[in-house]
Amino acid sequence: MLSVMLIVASSVVMLLLGGIHLFYTFFGDQLDPRDELVKAVMNGGELMLTSETTIWRAWVGFNASHSLCAVFFGLVFAFLALAQPDLLFRSAYLQLLGGAVLVNFVVLAKLYWFSIPLIGVSIACACFVAGLAAARV
Repeated sequence: MLSVMLIVASSVVMLLLGGIHLFYTFFGDQLDPRDELVKAVMNGGELMLTSETTIWRAWVGFNASHSLCAVFFGLVFAFLALAQPDLLFRSAYLQLLGGAVLVNFVVLAKLYWFSIPLIGVSIACACFVAGLAAARV
């Protein structure tokens, strides 16, 4: 079924993006600032909101949490497409929820990230929408 394959493709893209990003968050220096002085300032700086953490620790936490969101999306929607396709394709709520998550990822990628995640989340969004459209045919 084409609709299931497209939703699974969308989910796999998000799983890969989230998984790679989560790995980069905790291993390696891919998400570190190029300027070591910036990292040092982030390690010593506190948020206006609270002095219980540093800018650097918050940065790591934000990166990890949005990685987990992408992984969660991938796991949930792959499961729904493969194990409960009737539920997914009959639920306007689940369809709107998945679409809204992906559209928000595209907007965030366009405004704040760089080309690789923008391309990836755009592909995931296009596959998701195409999967929903294919289910209606």
